[in-house]
Amino acid sequence: MFNIDEIYTVSDFLSLCNKTIENNIPTCWLQGEISNLSRPASGHWYFSLKDNRGQIRCALFRLNQRNIKFNPENGLEILVRAAPTVYEARGDFQLIIQHIEPVGVGNLQLAFEQLKNKLKDEGLFDAIHKKPLPVKVDTIGVISSSNGAVIRDIIKVLNKRYPFAEILLFDSVVQGEGSAEKLTQAIEAADQSNRCDVLIVARGGGSLEDLWAFNEEVLARAIFDAKTPIISAIGHETDTTIADFVADVRAPTPSAAAMLVTPDRLELLSKVVKLYSNLSQLSQQTLNQHQSILNQLSTRLPSPDRQLNLLSQKLDGLNAHLNYQVKTKLRLNQSKLSTLFEQLKQHSPSAKISHNQQLNYLAKTQLQQSIKRLVVQQKNTLNGLHERLEKSINTTLDWQKNKLAQHILGLDHLSPLNTLSRGYSISTTQDNQVLHSTADVKIGEAMTTRLSDGKVYSQVKKIEKI
Repeated sequence: MFNIDEIYTVSDFLSLCNKTIENNIPTCWLQGEISNLSRPASGHWYFSLKDNRGQIRCALFRLNQRNIKFNPENGLEILVRAAPTVYEARGDFQLIIQHIEPVGVGNLQLAFEQLKNKLKDEGLFDAIHKKPLPVKVDTIGVISSSNGAVIRDIIKVLNKRYPFAEILLFDSVVQGEGSAEKLTQAIEAADQSNRCDVLIVARGGGSLEDLWAFNEEVLARAIFDAKTPIISAIGHETDTTIADFVADVRAPTPSAAAMLVTPDRLELLSKVVKLYSNLSQLSQQTLNQHQSILNQLSTRLPSPDRQLNLLSQKLDGLNAHLNYQVKTKLRLNQSKLSTLFEQLKQHSPSAKISHNQQLNYLAKTQLQQSIKRLVVQQKNTLNGLHERLEKSINTTLDWQKNKLAQHILGLDHLSPLNTLSRGYSISTTQDNQVLHSTADVKIGEAMTTRLSDGKVYSQVKKIEKI
């Protein structure tokens, strides 16, 4: 026999197991391989942690994912800190993950490599997407912190090297939580302002954790999408970030970025002096050449009086030639006018009208004769068709009469009256219903019998069935 107090419901038993496990098994570290990883819309992660002899279900809730920089994948060896529990709804034993990190490499280093490989496969690092730096720079946008030494170093270099450029600072935090989003907003604001010829994204050196904002995907995509050329100047020369790979140009330091984007003032002055000297020499040479040409032309130029006499003689010759051409043209035109007048007389309107009247009369006569011939032909055709129609109608009437006689003969054979003439009769009830059976009439009812020469009215006295 058993004690009824010792009977548990399923939910009570699972709750007891859960409390027993949670109270007796502490939070511990486990190492294993990820398998069956799933990421539902809730944002939680579910996977199995396994080795070569067993596996256990694991749940990593969204709130515990804040410090995880790398992307968990199936087959990845990891180290987790977890608390054992029982999921009472299904009776599953599982681990609630509190912390996770990869085995062999650090959390941030693995996240760095994963994002680097992902963006490289998408082509964000390809040289074809790199924008060239402008030749002439009027305004330089700097994305950095206003409190750091970076912006002061950049201003110092530019004032010494190229003080003609305007510097616009887009202030942003460069370290800590939310810094990647702040940097992204600053880059977008600088790019959309259309005021800067080039942008410098800069900050001082630091550890991988300090520089992590420049390894975030959101910042990398903002640099890639910007239309303004961007120089990355992050950390020291040995520091490398994802932003360095995506940027159009990488500078080893912020000061080097300022030198890359601008020419040296002394070099520019030297070039200007040299260009001025070359321009002066070329101008003097050109002036001397034109003076020599002018002198040569002045010696070849004839005197005005002689030139006037030559032109007067030429004008007299042209005048005589013009008079001759005018007289010749006039005689030719008079001859053409006479010829046209004779032709016009031959083509006078009255002669043409008379000729057209004769042609019209001839055409009218031919048309009337043609109409008469056509009328005669149509009459002959109509008479022939009329004769054929009468003949066809008579033939059809004879055929229909013969067919009607055959139908009358057939109907006569089928007529009830013809049957009555052979000694048969038809009996009907008072309702004029034909009697087909003795069941159609009762004793005492009146009935009518039709013979070939009349009708007999009678009353039923007796009914016999055969």
